[in-house]
Amino acid sequence: MTGGLLHTMVVAEPLIGFDVAALGRNFWALTVDGLTYGSVYALVAVGYTLVYGVLRLINFAHSEVFMLGMFGQYAALMLLGFGPSGDAYDMGIVMTVLYLGAAMIGGMAISGGVAVGLERVAYRPLRKRGAPSLVFLITAIGASFVLQEFVHFVLPRLTGGTLGGVNAQQPIRLVEPEVQFQIGSANVTNVTLIIVVSALLLALATDQFINRTKFGRGIRAVAQDPVTATLMGVSRERIIMLTFLIGGILAGAAALLYTLRVPNGIVYSGGFILGIKAFCAAVLGGIGNLRGALLGGLLLGVMENYGQVVFGTEWRDVVAFVLLILVLMVRPTGILGESLGRARA
Repeated sequence: MTGGLLHTMVVAEPLIGFDVAALGRNFWALTVDGLTYGSVYALVAVGYTLVYGVLRLINFAHSEVFMLGMFGQYAALMLLGFGPSGDAYDMGIVMTVLYLGAAMIGGMAISGGVAVGLERVAYRPLRKRGAPSLVFLITAIGASFVLQEFVHFVLPRLTGGTLGGVNAQQPIRLVEPEVQFQIGSANVTNVTLIIVVSALLLALATDQFINRTKFGRGIRAVAQDPVTATLMGVSRERIIMLTFLIGGILAGAAALLYTLRVPNGIVYSGGFILGIKAFCAAVLGGIGNLRGALLGGLLLGVMENYGQVVFGTEWRDVVAFVLLILVLMVRPTGILGESLGRARA
C-alpha cells in the first residue's frame, strides 16, 4: 500500500509545467490569438490611462463600465429582434456589419453614460470637498462592487429576468468564424480581423483626437497643469467629463469585440479579471500614455498566451502579472513611460 502511494507521488505531474517545445509548435497560432485578446485589453486600458493622466485617479470601477457595455450591446441586439439561438445568424456581409455597428453603438452608449454618471455621482463631490487620493481610490473600489451588485440583483427585476442575474447570458452570435488566410500555421478568421482592425482604428482615432483637436489639447493641458489650464480658459470639469466619456465609449466598443471572441462572458462579474489585466496593460506600457496602453495591451495578450502553453493553462493570469512586475523592476515608468501631459502634438 505504501509502495503504491510512493509510486503515485513519484509519477504525479509537476505543479508547474515547462513545455518550450509546445510554444515553438504553436507560435503563430498563439501570437494571433494573443493579439486578439490584447486588442481588447488595449481599448479598456485607454480608459484607465486617460483618467489617470487627467485626475491621477485609478478608476477601478472602469472594469464594471466595460461589463455594462457587454450588457448594453446585448440589449441593443435584443431590441433589434435578435435572440439567443446558439447558432450564428446568416444575413450577409452588409447587414451583419450594420447590426454589429448598432450593437457597438448600444454598448458605447451604456458604457459612456455609466462612466459619465459615475464621475458626476461618485467623484465630482469628492473633488469639490478636496478629498485626499485615498478616498478616491476607496470610492472607486466601492463603486465597482455597487455596479456589479446592480447587475446581479437589481437589473433582473427591472427587465423581468431577461438581463443580469447570476448566470451568464446566452450568446447572440452575429458572426460565424471563418478562416480568411493563414500566417504560418495560424488560421486568421474573420472574427480575429474584426477585433484587431477595429481596436487599432479606435486606438488610432483616439490618439489623433487627443493630439490634434482643441478638446484633445484641453485634455493634455489639464493633465500637465490643471491650475494653469484653468487660468487659460480651459473648463476643467468639462475636460474631466469628456475624459470619462471617451474612456467609457472605448470600453463599450471593447465589450462588443470581446463578446465576439468570448460570447459566454456576459455576466455581472465578467469585467473583473479583464479590467485588472487592462489596468496592468496601462501600467506596463506607461500609465497616462495612450500609445503605451495600446502597446501594453497587445504585449500582455501575447505573453499570457505564450505563458499558458509553456507553464500550463492555469498559470495564464499569473504570467500576466509576473510580466508586469518584471518590467516595472527594470523600468518603473513602464515601457514608453511618457505621461499624457507631456504627449507630443
